[in-house]
Amino acid sequence: MSSEALSTGLIVASYGRRFLVEAADGRVRDCVTRGKRNDYACGDRVAYLAQDDTQGVIDHHLPRNTLLYRSDVWKQKLIAANVTQMIMVVASEPSFDLNVVDCCLAAASHANIHVLIVLNKADLATAPVAQQSLQFYANIGYAHIQLSAKNDIDILRPYLQGHRSVLVGESGMGKSTILNKLLPAAGAHTQSISLALGTGKHTTSNTRLHHLDADSEIIDTPGVQAFGIHHLEVADLAAAFIEFRPYLGLCHFRDCRHLSEPNCALIVAHAAGHIETRRLESYRHLATLRLRPTLRR
Repeated sequence: MSSEALSTGLIVASYGRRFLVEAADGRVRDCVTRGKRNDYACGDRVAYLAQDDTQGVIDHHLPRNTLLYRSDVWKQKLIAANVTQMIMVVASEPSFDLNVVDCCLAAASHANIHVLIVLNKADLATAPVAQQSLQFYANIGYAHIQLSAKNDIDILRPYLQGHRSVLVGESGMGKSTILNKLLPAAGAHTQSISLALGTGKHTTSNTRLHHLDADSEIIDTPGVQAFGIHHLEVADLAAAFIEFRPYLGLCHFRDCRHLSEPNCALIVAHAAGHIETRRLESYRHLATLRLRPTLRR
């Protein structure tokens, strides 16, 4: 494509190999990609060729400030681009998986994305147990709030101001309720776009960006049951556990993997009570998975 023919826009929804691209005038086009490329994410600024008022073809994405994604040994899944904040949503019921939380926080940390942990359904009788499970994250410096999205969402609004936030969490945590309370018309707006572009069949599992105001946006994502971070090398993984950082570089061996090496600074810190057992075990599990191909003899 010639550069003269290209326009720039914002990906406001992604579903498979198709993307909704919003132009500067607010017009939204249903766009495909060139060839089999699928390395685009909601929140990307892209250059595209408008074929008519409703259709287009994406040529490339513009430079990104941040990229949040998950991965396993075989593939990766892009979640959101150019976000400044991840809203990690957990709930009093159903129970949430702390290992998923650890992975999400590590991915955000590695991508230099600020994190806010939100405990939803804080009005339920099980809330104190959930609060206790999360207290550790508050102790090491993660921002956190509690709310009951069905009753009052106002406590969250100031934290969203000036950010492009992405909602992340397991299924059933209440992300959709939070979004619908923040933007009561979000569901209707999503449906109207889907009907206009003939994309209704794609709307059950996709990522969408919504404008909160002139300076703030929020991206809604499908619920996850696992959040792989295979793209983090072991050294990056250790640094992504933020409470490990004061001890990194202090081990006896420069290439210490903090598994069972002698004179490991993390092991010493754990023995002194400065690193929680569950977090060290979580790190070791993830590091072992990452190293598994190289540990074969």
